[in-house]
Amino acid sequence: MNSVTTRLRVQVSFALRRLFMTLACLAIVTTAGLATAASAAPGGGTIIIRNDRGGSLGERGDLIRRLRATGQRVELRGTCLSACTMYLGLSNICVAPSARLGFHGPTRNGRKLSHEDFDHWSWVMARNYNAPLQSWYMEKARFRTSGYYQLSGAELIRMGYPSC
Repeated sequence: MNSVTTRLRVQVSFALRRLFMTLACLAIVTTAGLATAASAAPGGGTIIIRNDRGGSLGERGDLIRRLRATGQRVELRGTCLSACTMYLGLSNICVAPSARLGFHGPTRNGRKLSHEDFDHWSWVMARNYNAPLQSWYMEKARFRTSGYYQLSGAELIRMGYPSC
């Protein structure tokens, strides 16, 4: 094999590896609901949530743990539904008064869970809320399994969340 062929193989290998890493990163971001839901400043700046419809509690929990470890700031400035509300568990969070947050109880793709699973996943959500919101969620919102109870950012600010 000559040096041109070897160099070409190395370049192709490098390009494929870079493409794979880009696709892997894109898959992680898309899974987390951030691709269309948020914009972030380069270098780990503020994440701004404008239209996040939620998603998997487990996947969102993983994202929340990563954000908690980095201390990255998150601003809720638009629609934030379901699993998106788990951002409220971050210490570096703020809520715009005009934001709209939607809360409902856990289901498996719209189907009821066993009592045990329902309680478990309700607490997974509730652990991310401050005391007033957690109480409201566990007493009322978790029992709604279709549609949402909607709270404004202004209501959450009155419950003790910082305003953006």
